[in-house]
Amino acid sequence: MRFPAIFSALLVLAACSPGGDDAPADPVENAWVRLPAVDGRPAAAYFDLNGGEAGDTLLAIDSPRVETIELHETMEMEGGMDGAMRMQPVMSVEIPADETVSFAPGGLHAMLFDIDDDVTPGTPLTLNFRFDSGRDIQVEAVTIGAGDEPPFSDENN
Repeated sequence: MRFPAIFSALLVLAACSPGGDDAPADPVENAWVRLPAVDGRPAAAYFDLNGGEAGDTLLAIDSPRVETIELHETMEMEGGMDGAMRMQPVMSVEIPADETVSFAPGGLHAMLFDIDDDVTPGTPLTLNFRFDSGRDIQVEAVTIGAGDEPPFSDENN
């Protein structure tokens, strides 16, 4: 008679365990940093943010190895030269429920000012993402040199 009780317990545990297609996506994916070509200049971070079932808002990013991180958006200049771009700081970024917001070259990105000198291409860089929901997510970003190919395919960035 113990077999049915053990079998029932295993079924309950299996039903509660995450996995498969129903598992929620990581809130931050594909994080990478393009280091500056010139020492003393800022680097740029790119990543994908998943809104999950409820959505959320990215408020800030910090790192123990970076003095300041700002959220920015690249925009075409109005009334300027055709195709000229400029960057504009943004205070937060809304991530709608069941959607992904990509931070990619030419769009949303994070500017990293005063990175530790020992961060070189290939050095993992810890980034801490703070959300309006109260979640703090820590990820290890891949670092690449200024002229290197992005570590993730274009369809992810």
